[in-house]
Amino acid sequence: MTSAEGEHEGPPNKRRKLDADVNGAGCTPSSTSEEAIADEATATSLQRPISPPPLRSRQRTPHTSHLHDAHVTEPSPADEAVSTSCRATVEEEPDHKKSKVVRSPVQLSRIRDLAPHQNEDSVGLRDILGDPMIKECWNFNYLFDVDFVMSHFDTDVRDIVQVKIIHGFWKNVDERRIAMLEAAERYPNVQTISAYLPDPFGTHHTKMLILFQHDDFAQIVIHTANMIERDWTNMTQAVWKSPLLPLQMSPTPSPTDVTLPIGTGGRFMKDLLFYLNAYGRRLHGLTEQLVNYDPSAIRAAFLGSAPSRQKPAAARPSIQTSFGWLGLKQILSTTPVQPTSSTPNIVAQVSSIATLGATPTWLNHFHSVLNRTASSNRTFFAPAPKNPSPSLNIIFPTAPEIRTSLDGYASGASIHTKTQSPVQQKQLEYLRPLLCHWKHQDSHLSAVTPEQRREAHRGPAAPHIKTYVRFADEGRTGIDWAMVTSANLSKQAWGEVENKKGEVWVQSYEAGVVVWPGLFSDEDGDEGAVMVPVFGQDRPLVGDVGEEKGKGKGKGKGKTVVGFRMPYDLPLSPYGEDEVPWCATMPDNEEDWMGRVWNGY
Repeated sequence: MTSAEGEHEGPPNKRRKLDADVNGAGCTPSSTSEEAIADEATATSLQRPISPPPLRSRQRTPHTSHLHDAHVTEPSPADEAVSTSCRATVEEEPDHKKSKVVRSPVQLSRIRDLAPHQNEDSVGLRDILGDPMIKECWNFNYLFDVDFVMSHFDTDVRDIVQVKIIHGFWKNVDERRIAMLEAAERYPNVQTISAYLPDPFGTHHTKMLILFQHDDFAQIVIHTANMIERDWTNMTQAVWKSPLLPLQMSPTPSPTDVTLPIGTGGRFMKDLLFYLNAYGRRLHGLTEQLVNYDPSAIRAAFLGSAPSRQKPAAARPSIQTSFGWLGLKQILSTTPVQPTSSTPNIVAQVSSIATLGATPTWLNHFHSVLNRTASSNRTFFAPAPKNPSPSLNIIFPTAPEIRTSLDGYASGASIHTKTQSPVQQKQLEYLRPLLCHWKHQDSHLSAVTPEQRREAHRGPAAPHIKTYVRFADEGRTGIDWAMVTSANLSKQAWGEVENKKGEVWVQSYEAGVVVWPGLFSDEDGDEGAVMVPVFGQDRPLVGDVGEEKGKGKGKGKGKTVVGFRMPYDLPLSPYGEDEVPWCATMPDNEEDWMGRVWNGY
């Protein structure tokens, strides 16, 4: 792996982050446009006076290929109008009631070879690690390029920030383990920690950063990218960042059996610590620090997986969230949804589909978990209205989408499913009706009007992101809940179906967050909250908050309107009858846009 700088981002401003920097979504604000495109700015000493943000420096020179040029589009007048309106008029409603607008709690990663207007509100690794106030970094992941990681810390603190790398390479002969350990030896401030993996097919797949700062703040970052250059340059990823969590002067340990509502900061921290404790004593130095920080500003539910055999009969969901699909079921069972006569749609967008079986037993069970909702509206005299059962779609790219992506076949090395064996062929039969393209297809555009098309500007950047979204209606104009996670569609990540012993077998480490609109509703004064998909920026526009977005009382008027940044275009493009998903293990002799063929592996 190369250690070359992959993002060409300028260093962040060396200003202390204050409470006023936290936005309404409970997340720190995105970097300024100057920071987003700067590629030659250099760090200044911590001892020097604080200076204003650096001036805009020249943009990265794009490739000259005509295929690449097609990916970088000029902003249209509509794009420019969107950029202006989302800042100036989104909160100005014609009615007397005004909507509170909340930026998406999830951001997309910056794509190196796309135009600035296609990278609005995006985030890069330097935005996360480049703060000179960071004193300690716990870095959980599957793949590591240590030199690449270290290059993203501020130059003034790079040699002193304490970096802990938590990985899952347990075979001494593993070349990736050897390369990682050799690179770590070049940095006295880097320590590697191996996670215990009792099952040969399990992996340490979690993608998370826990940061401690000199100014007594901590931050939790959950994302979808490996710590390698390719993942942070031209592949679509997602990032969730907690607010800055202040150190408590006199922390009060909470009893282990106390009930904390799912979605609150206290419950998030409790579930996160439960996950970290699955590593055993290896992470004692982390947990004994983290427990001292105040998580109350967090608005999300933490969902982890760790090697274990969960017992549903022994679960105590009011006290502790379980791992895998059982934990997801517990979270969604507390999540309210909007009553509707329209059919909701659950979209699972992943970068890997494992072998699930010749029959859809596991997938049907997982679909039933995704269908769970809160029954808080149900009473003895007035049962909650029964919504139509949600449909399910799965977004996964095909070989042509990989060939024409920004990195061509190279991006296909990070996207996995298998279709060769008889079992895998049977699996493809029941998956095919659910499968949709990652990139909007030209053949599908003829059936879509310009008004219906909503563009995420990520089609050319192959997906390593993993999202699960429940859309409230067939038109996908509202969102009941959304999840960003490291977990793909696999039994190892989510757990097997409960066996005869009453156990759910989970083999891998995973981490994710679930968000829903009610988490962002003010307790006094507003009429509730709605979540809407947003495209090209993190903040909802005026058109996103109108009554046409749903049928709830006063929809979008006097409510809290939360955006969720979409990584894919809508409406979806279903697979054709003869189309199959990309399979990295199969050779492909058709050249990608750079003239390369794929030999498989």
